[in-house]
Amino acid sequence: MVIKNAEFIVSVADPAKLPDLGAPEIAFAGKSNVGKSSFINFLTGNGKLARTSGDPGRTRLVNFFGVNNGKLVFVDLPGYGFAKVSKSEKAKWGSMIEGYLTGSKNLKNVFVLLDVRHEPTSDDKMLLNFLYHYNIPFTVIATKCDKLSRAQLMKRRREIANAIGVGADNVYMVSALKKTGKEEVLERIDSVIPDVIPE
Repeated sequence: MVIKNAEFIVSVADPAKLPDLGAPEIAFAGKSNVGKSSFINFLTGNGKLARTSGDPGRTRLVNFFGVNNGKLVFVDLPGYGFAKVSKSEKAKWGSMIEGYLTGSKNLKNVFVLLDVRHEPTSDDKMLLNFLYHYNIPFTVIATKCDKLSRAQLMKRRREIANAIGVGADNVYMVSALKKTGKEEVLERIDSVIPDVIPE
């Protein structure tokens, strides 16, 4: 697909109040500071769409972005696992993430972002097990691929795939900084939502 435009629609703090925007949704999930906002900005070509921050845990709401005049919706979920917040706040974020994943009528796929340099955490595996349990389709995106050499990347791709039980070809390698991997991800979106036609 070709992404021609993207715009912020709404932020939601209560999963009971999820909007039904009448368009297929792709959600973006991952631990704090994995690069979700940068990845969304990179995919859409809009560097100011999702707020980026060096402070882990900045995204505390479920944020909805309309793509190609609302034909597709990107949903940015709160980061998990690292932010310096209270246990009650973390529990609230967890319930928001789970509430969205089980409550959205339009969710077609979850892009699970993992930092290519690190082993998937227990939180990452918990999310993947949750998606398996509820039969929610997902795609694994390895971020920050500019940090390693090509040989290291191929090794890490295999290691990540083995750690989470998917084929290496199912781990998409991207770098928002070096602008690599975008075409493969857009092709993946096409295969997930074949009926979304750009204007």
